[in-house]
Amino acid sequence: MTVMKVGDRLSWERTFTEEDIRLFASVSGDEGAHHTSPDEAGRLMAHGLLTATLPTKIGGDINFIARDMHFHFHRPVFAGDTVRCEVTIVELEEAEQFYQLKSTWSCRNQHGKEVMSGEATGVVRK
Repeated sequence: MTVMKVGDRLSWERTFTEEDIRLFASVSGDEGAHHTSPDEAGRLMAHGLLTATLPTKIGGDINFIARDMHFHFHRPVFAGDTVRCEVTIVELEEAEQFYQLKSTWSCRNQHGKEVMSGEATGVVRK
């Protein structure tokens, strides 16, 4: 693990596609009409948990093992939206075989509007 400290920020962004949404619907079994049929504006809505893969991808980059995660969904994400997630390390405590870590995150769409926020606690093995 790269040495981290409180206040460090990690970010990642992706553009969600209709194919992403349809694949996630198939894999998750969540095939609600809003995920499988475009709305009146022709948009397909991404699953909240598909959007939640942004902070979990960043967690994977640092080998974070989550113990507790909370997601707050503020507005929908649609196919074609680009969402940038920024994770901030807010607590970091060294233990014998691992680091205890707490993070918060904010995800914003291409218009700068917050679509999701949250926090997580867990560990990173040494």
